[in-house]
Amino acid sequence: MKSQKTILLDVVVLLFLLLNFSLAEASKKQTNSRSEFINTEQTLSILKKYGLDKSHVSLEIRDSHDQAIVDVQAKNKKIPASVSKLLTTYAVLKKFPLGSKFLTQVYQDDKNLYLKGGGDPSFVSENMWYLVNQITRTSLKQISGDIIVDDSLFDEIRFDESREDKRVDRAYDSPVGAMSFNWNAVNVFVKPTVAGQKAQVVLDPENGYYDLVNQTETVHKIKKELIVTVSQEKKIITVSGDVQKSAPEKAIFKSVAEPDLWSGLNLQAFLKQRGILVKGKVRRGTVPPQAELLASVESKNLSYILADMNKFSNNYVAEMLTKNLAAQSKKSKASLQEGVVIIQSCLKDLGLTVQDFEVYNPSGFTRNNQLSAYALNKVLISIKNDFKLFPTILESLPIAGIDGTLKKRMKNTEAEGLVRAKTGYLNGVVSIAGYAGRRDGEVLTFSFLYNGPRDETIVREAFDQILISSLN
Repeated sequence: MKSQKTILLDVVVLLFLLLNFSLAEASKKQTNSRSEFINTEQTLSILKKYGLDKSHVSLEIRDSHDQAIVDVQAKNKKIPASVSKLLTTYAVLKKFPLGSKFLTQVYQDDKNLYLKGGGDPSFVSENMWYLVNQITRTSLKQISGDIIVDDSLFDEIRFDESREDKRVDRAYDSPVGAMSFNWNAVNVFVKPTVAGQKAQVVLDPENGYYDLVNQTETVHKIKKELIVTVSQEKKIITVSGDVQKSAPEKAIFKSVAEPDLWSGLNLQAFLKQRGILVKGKVRRGTVPPQAELLASVESKNLSYILADMNKFSNNYVAEMLTKNLAAQSKKSKASLQEGVVIIQSCLKDLGLTVQDFEVYNPSGFTRNNQLSAYALNKVLISIKNDFKLFPTILESLPIAGIDGTLKKRMKNTEAEGLVRAKTGYLNGVVSIAGYAGRRDGEVLTFSFLYNGPRDETIVREAFDQILISSLN
């Protein structure tokens, strides 16, 4: 009969063997699981299939343990285009408390009304109505003086030199101002009427900022293209060309040149609709110390503003948020470049250097930004590992096959609904970066940057195929 000591020794040996077996099996499962991941060789094969030279890409995929499973020149810097907004998102989430909101206020003295901008990029008609409704409840019936717009929180630079210098009168190229309204864009609605007659053209909101010239014609068959031109100097919008009789109403969005006056004229128009007359004019100025607060409205939650920026790649929101970064410590004349310095500082805190990034504009609407896939993944991984930040950025990103700039991409594939990513595009530049959730629970972090001559459609197809393959 074995002694108790011998039996105890046998048990210890058995437990040791079982533990080693379990560890071996776990390691085997992990190895098998990792062997199912896409790898660098397979990725290069996809790039070759689509005719993409590997020298034109910087590409990296990391697994849930932050280990690189695909690396194609990951440390080479490329022009990133609008995926630059991920860097802006990161800095904003690091510097602003969750749930932050921006404040727009109305003051009055014995003569004038003052509209003070608080840098809210989401200030739209609903917010303006909220302010006007508050004013209405004060029993104010008339303003004997002027509406004075206080835009002083930010500097007076509407288009920073870091942004592409060729102006486009489209909403995505809107100017920036601490007092902004409706994305600093006017809506031009065009609707057919009776054949041979002018189409119905409506500016929304209508506030006297622009004069409208309607040179359209409703026709059965289009011969002249519909064109909307804007003279910012003369403040005239001209709509010309043919509108097919059977066509649905069409909306065209055009940026304004002077956000402060645009906002003030809208306040005047909204007040008029509620029976409050402004006898004076709309002009620029600052709120004097003796003025009393009359009404105020908060912006929507910061997380929703980030979604506005990332879902549809809104350059205006990116620059507004960046000036707000600077305005945290500088209460007037905050500049874009001061905000960019804060973004750069956040990246340096991750251990990144000028070898990894060069950031000059927070929206990516420039060819001067430079970024490597490695650096971009460092940012994404830092966010993923911080539960305070991760849900917010996930909610802000376009979803493959569902919404935003990814609405039509990867639809009806393994990646639909499982890839959340920011996209980017300039001439010769295609990019995408974000997160891909596998059905086995792994969350991959990826950054793909392309600078080269291939058609953007082909590059996007190649990138989408890499992502789809990474989830199979």
